[in-house]
Amino acid sequence: SAVGLLERQAQELNRGFIFRMTRKRPWIRLKVAASLDGKTALNNGASQWITGEPARRDGHVWRARSCGILTGIGTVKDDNPKLTVRAVDTTRQPQKILIDSRLEVPLDAALLDGSPALIFCAIANAEKVKRLNDRNATVVMRPDEHGKVDLVAMATELASRGMNEILVEAGTKLNGSLMKAKLIDELLIYIAPHLLGDSARGMFGLPEISALSDRSELTLHDVRQIGADIRITARTNY
Repeated sequence: SAVGLLERQAQELNRGFIFRMTRKRPWIRLKVAASLDGKTALNNGASQWITGEPARRDGHVWRARSCGILTGIGTVKDDNPKLTVRAVDTTRQPQKILIDSRLEVPLDAALLDGSPALIFCAIANAEKVKRLNDRNATVVMRPDEHGKVDLVAMATELASRGMNEILVEAGTKLNGSLMKAKLIDELLIYIAPHLLGDSARGMFGLPEISALSDRSELTLHDVRQIGADIRITARTNY
């Protein structure tokens, strides 16, 4: 009998599950909407909307296939996202995940509405935890030695909860931290045909390098036009 038929296609369909079984963490996909000069928001935090409606709808398709959507407290403060699938039909909503080292999330934040949120923190604050529990949120403390959330421990925790694919929709700082921790497996970058200028915020808060040999290497997986924007799918080469 024939074996190995459509192996590559089967791996793509089940990439998250296979990755979790072999690497003990989810496949983590980072979504970024940026201008042609690589900017994701104005310096004052304004970012809605950089891309057009077709690209935003496509982003919801990726939300719908994900087990969880992850963001940081900076994005909650700037944009107050719902972290839900809205633009496409879905049979279930992904888990809402927040990295909030000091438990600064407002109790009226939109992501606390509806289905329960999962919040990772790095400090003990019993009163705030109780109030978040009252909002149906689950708080998990995973501190590192610097008083931040241990991102590797967080990824391991998500895998233990059966999550295969995570979609990150965060800001420059958390994007950079996840890249530095080598936790991003795939980039989903929507490039809009306009310029925001040098003072606008970039995609990743990464340290300066002095040699091109230290650059982060990526492999292009797919490039296509979505409405007026370009969607680039690239994978990391850790």
